[in-house]
Amino acid sequence: MKPLGNATRTRLRRVALALVCILVGPIALARDLPNVAAASDLKFALDEIAAAFHDETGLAVAPTFSSSGNLYRQILQGAPFELFLSADEAFVDNLARAGRTLDAGTLYAIGRLVLFSRKDGPFDAAGDFAAGSAALADALARGAIRNFAIANPEHAPYGRAAREALQRAGLWDAIQGRLVIGENVAQAAQFAISGSADGGIFAYSHALAPEVAARGNWVPVPEEFHAPLRQRMVRLKDAGPTARAFYDYLQTETARAILVRHGFTLPEPAP
Repeated sequence: MKPLGNATRTRLRRVALALVCILVGPIALARDLPNVAAASDLKFALDEIAAAFHDETGLAVAPTFSSSGNLYRQILQGAPFELFLSADEAFVDNLARAGRTLDAGTLYAIGRLVLFSRKDGPFDAAGDFAAGSAALADALARGAIRNFAIANPEHAPYGRAAREALQRAGLWDAIQGRLVIGENVAQAAQFAISGSADGGIFAYSHALAPEVAARGNWVPVPEEFHAPLRQRMVRLKDAGPTARAFYDYLQTETARAILVRHGFTLPEPAP
């Protein structure tokens, strides 16, 4: 067989590279989705909204769920997010002041908390919050509470609100030594639901999941027991067309209806 010349080998390499680009290119592009940083209380709602967005537009996003404080720090450190949905508008305000956003963003939801107890646990969160917190106080006095789950108050807005609610109910001093701390509110809910804790305070949006009702009881925490969980979203400086389209879609009636169905209160329209 006659050896291939340099020119022929070069042409073959170019053809092979072109075939690789044709075959691999679409896969690489499919993975190159806009990164959306989202508070963990949004897990169920945002997954549904992202699916509806894809069905209607053919576009897709890649949500990353964590505590708002952790996501805020990652953005400051240069994480390649294009959109930030925070459970605390203060993190968005700080990013805007630091010049990391396109504008001040918009308020998209008000979050709520619930007090949860396991069906086989030492107290029952039933009736209303007054009855549930009284049952929790009694169980604490009897030494019957092993662990009680909340999100980390240092960087999770829902954890900070849970601490405020426990303080307002007069339970904080008695329960501090029994706390098991979730990295975010989703992990706190998992601790409570799985039996790693006897109960907990976590997001209303998580309490609506079917497995929660199967494993325990819950009652809403009165809104006046903690500072409002004002949830704000914002487009970050590098937001591309798809991230901007998703930001707009989150303000449509379709997306807002999904948020309501998952336990969020909608903010009043801006004047």
